[in-house]
Order: sequence, then structure tokens, then C-alpha cells
Amino acid sequence: MNLLWMTVVTALRALRRNVLRSALTMLGVIIGVAAVVTMVSIGRGANAAVQREIQSLGNNLVMIIPGATTASGVHMSSGSAATLTVADATAIAKECPAVSDVAWAKRQVVQVVYGNQNWATAAQGVPPSYLAVRGWPLSAGRFFDQRDDAGANPVAVLGQTVVDQLFAPGEDPLGASIRVKNVPFEVIGVLARKGQTAWGQDQDDVILMPFLTAERRVIGTQILGTVDMIVASATTADALPRVEPQIRALLRERHRIPSGQDDDFTVRDLNEIAEASKNASAVMMNLLLSVASVSLLVGGIGIMNIMLVSVTERTREIGVRLAVGARSGHILFQFLVEATALSLVGGAAGIVLGIAATRLIAHLAQWPTLLSAPAAAGAFLVAGAVGIFFGFYPARRAARLDPITALRYE
Repeated sequence: MNLLWMTVVTALRALRRNVLRSALTMLGVIIGVAAVVTMVSIGRGANAAVQREIQSLGNNLVMIIPGATTASGVHMSSGSAATLTVADATAIAKECPAVSDVAWAKRQVVQVVYGNQNWATAAQGVPPSYLAVRGWPLSAGRFFDQRDDAGANPVAVLGQTVVDQLFAPGEDPLGASIRVKNVPFEVIGVLARKGQTAWGQDQDDVILMPFLTAERRVIGTQILGTVDMIVASATTADALPRVEPQIRALLRERHRIPSGQDDDFTVRDLNEIAEASKNASAVMMNLLLSVASVSLLVGGIGIMNIMLVSVTERTREIGVRLAVGARSGHILFQFLVEATALSLVGGAAGIVLGIAATRLIAHLAQWPTLLSAPAAAGAFLVAGAVGIFFGFYPARRAARLDPITALRYE
């Protein structure tokens, strides 16, 4: 044990004699480890942000929108035809066992006026079940009920962005009278803040009103009961894979779509969107980690080169040690300790630099980041392995020197 300690101390003293050279040797390892820590933190932060945004839309949600259709030989995009109805939504709720609740929406961009303030926002006609399906709480007031919907009452619930644009700071919007396309509405509630979606849409820039109110008094429609979107929530997360085939089979039957013909609707699983975003982030992160691995490789080659130079410079010292009784294993171990110490110190410095870079990026670029202790520990261990791997050849070369030849070396 004493011999091991003395060997380690001797190796560290040898490194301290050339501090600048040791620091420059560690530079490649420092950059590589810092890059690994930073890239993993950015990747994990981006994935966590996407998951939060998907969850902000609601738990275990499936969205159904009017699908691609063909009219007079022209292929129309998704949402271009009124192929979904309230009856479709209620049928999904009744006949799809994996679905726990359903809501629907009819949407249009409208001008909203309050006093001398006005704002263009999205008006959505929705049923009373909409907030429960979306998992969207209220910050104040109440949501409209079935009586409001059945009577087409002019009541509205505002998103936080609309409140900020129409009302003065600190002003209570509850009970206020606003005009939506010149139709007076009473504000009965305010939605809790949701933030932006993964595709940059402000979820708080919205006015919710009873579906029949929107259809008959604000948005209008050519065909009563048509909707722009249906939102269905699965009974459990495990039931989510069964929701899409059940809905697809039901709607194809209701819309009398022959076998082999394209659907006139589109079913979107929000978890699939999150998974696609996660996969894209993983590809980018793997690419950047490959670049970081190259830095570690370059750092390892630098360690090997410097250790070879060190062996040449200390040939007489090695000869003296061998002459006074040191074994080849002792010489091998000493140089391996030096190479490993270089890489481990570089790895520790790289972790510190990576954490600092992550914090700086999060502050300046406003990117979501999430530090990973396993990634930092893994990068540190890889740095140590790099030192052992690339330091073995110089150490072996030093251990195999002939004592007489080494003592004669000038």
C-alpha cells in the first residue's frame, strides 16, 4: 500500500513540474467532457420542455380534425372540409370503450372590443366538457354549463393573453361586458395560464364560449353541427394505443367510407408528436456527442504524445530507478498513473466547464436545460478510460527500457 501511495505521489510531482504542458495536454479532454455535459443537458432540457408542452394540452389526448379530401379531382389539405360533426363526437364517447370523455370545438379569428381596447384573437365554441378533457383549470370565475350551452347564452371565458390585452393591470374582468364581432358577451371566467405549444401557438390567446352560442351568434355555419376539431381523452395511458383504431373504425363506418378509400378525417396522437420530437432531439444529440467523442479521442492522442515525450526526457531517471531495484511494473504503473491523472483532472475541469456553459446558454439563449448527473459521471469515467488506454503504450515503452542503455542516454 505504501509503494502504491509513493508511486502516485511521484507521478503527480512529475506532472507539477510542467504545469503549462500538463494543462495544454488536458485541453482536448476538457473540451470533450464539457461538450458531453452541455449537449446532454440541452437535449434533456429540450425533451422535458416538449413533454411539458404536450402535457399542457391535456393528458392522454387524441385529436381528430377534418381530413384530406378530394373535390373535383383536387386534393384538399387536412381541415379543408367540414366532415366532422357533434354527432360524431357523441358517438365516439358512447361507442369507443377506450375513450373516457370527448369535447369538440368550432374556431374562428375574431375582433374583441372592451371599452377603447380591441384585440384579434381566436374564438372557440366548445361544450362544457372541454376544460375537463383538456385538463385546463380556471384562475377565476366559473365555466359555462349545459344550460348556457343549450340556451346559446352570450357568456365567455377569457385566456390570460386576452385579459392582458383588454384590461388594465389589476382590473377584474369578471362581469365585464365585451363585444365579439359586435355581439355583447359577459365575462364569467378566466382560464389559468397555459403558455405556448411545441409549435409556438399561444394557448392563452383564446376566448371560449358555448358551442351553440358560437355557431348561431358569432361564427356561423353552413351546416349545423359541424366542428373544426374533436378532442378525446383515453381512460388510461395504457389505453391510448387502442383509442386511435377504435375512433378510426367508428368514423369510417359513420361516414360510409368504402374499403381502400382514404379517410376524410385525421387522428393525431399527441404522444406520437412528442415521440417524434424526442427522436429528432436524440438524433441531433447523438450527432453532437459524436463531435464530443472526437474531442476526447484527440485529447487521448495528445496525452499519448506528451507521455512519449516525457518518457524520452526522463530516460536517465528511469534507468536510475531500474538500476536501484525498481521493477518494470513500478515504472509502468507510474506512467499509467500520470496519464490517468491528466485525463481525470481534465475530466473534472470539463464537468465544471460544461455546467458553466449549460448555465450560460440557459441564461443568454433562454434554452431549456436539464443537467444530468449520470452523463457527467459517465463522461468523467470515459475520460479516465481514455487516459489508461492512450497512456498504456508510453508506460509500456518506459517499462521496457534497458537500464544500461537508459543510464547512457544523453
